[in-house]
Amino acid sequence: MKLDAIRPLYDQPGPFASVYLYAGRSDASGAEEVALRWRELRGHLAGESDGASLDAIEERVTDPGEAAPGRALFATHGQVAHDEALPEPPRREIARWAALPHLMPLLAQRGESVPHVRVIADHTGADVIVAGQGAPRRTAVGEEQDWPLTKTGQGGWSQKRYERGVEETWERNAIAVAEAVDDEVRRTGAELVVVGGAPRSRALVCEHLGAAAAERVVMAEHGSRAEGADPAAFEAAADAAVDALVEGRRAELLDRYGVGPSSRGLDDTVAALRDGRVEVLLIADEQSADDLLWIGEEGAQLALEAGHLRAYGVAEPVRERADAALVRAAATTDAELWFAGRDALGTDVAALLRY
Repeated sequence: MKLDAIRPLYDQPGPFASVYLYAGRSDASGAEEVALRWRELRGHLAGESDGASLDAIEERVTDPGEAAPGRALFATHGQVAHDEALPEPPRREIARWAALPHLMPLLAQRGESVPHVRVIADHTGADVIVAGQGAPRRTAVGEEQDWPLTKTGQGGWSQKRYERGVEETWERNAIAVAEAVDDEVRRTGAELVVVGGAPRSRALVCEHLGAAAAERVVMAEHGSRAEGADPAAFEAAADAAVDALVEGRRAELLDRYGVGPSSRGLDDTVAALRDGRVEVLLIADEQSADDLLWIGEEGAQLALEAGHLRAYGVAEPVRERADAALVRAAATTDAELWFAGRDALGTDVAALLRY
């Protein structure tokens, strides 16, 4: 997965409060249960953290409008720097105060959902949903037209002109949708475009897509914008397309591992990250991993020994969780991060190298 969405976190100096909270509200007592769980987590941070940052988190997690099965929040200097709703409860609740945000549990729970665009088209336009980079973002695209959008087949001397006008309206709406999709692909680096909805409408949209978006298209046989329509079939088709892309990509990466330039193990991978040579960081998804590294203020400043960083000019190295340091180094050096089985890697940490 690309780490562009979390990179701005590292533009802010720490330390950070990192909180993973079960935030579901299934009944009337749900809000009080969330508040109780938060107070327990907050108690673990009392005395070592910035109270203003904890207050900022509390304001978010106790807001009824922010309800979700799970929440991951990261705050520093009295501000919430990143807040993400989780579609499932967190694997475990966490409250941590440290130099770096503890992002690995969030990334592991997300998995490698790549940035992509989902399109549900009809003759009036489309819903364009950008997904795979935090919470999905939905935009309704289409033109308001005085001209009718449906062919009546009633005949009469004006029938051909009427039908031509309807088809021109359909096409104008399809062009507007295609332009919106092209813009999202350019802006987000979307690797997949899943197009569903009315058959004629989705075909028209695809006819007008630019080359970059068109080569990423997968057609879905389902999807409707009608009020009350069940989105399940379209969502399942889109999820399957994303999963196929992810698994194909993972297989390609593992085929390269050990054949081309690669690192194996924490020591070699840390050295490669420090030199900016890592293209893809490969991590075994192991929640009990608790290795420690030494870090400096810059993203690529990390080492197994404090003396190594001092040799690079870091006056006061700080000890930090290895997974937090690895994520920061990958994000700030434009490396991707992918999870893989330990058996496939033969280690907990590895990398494909640029050279």
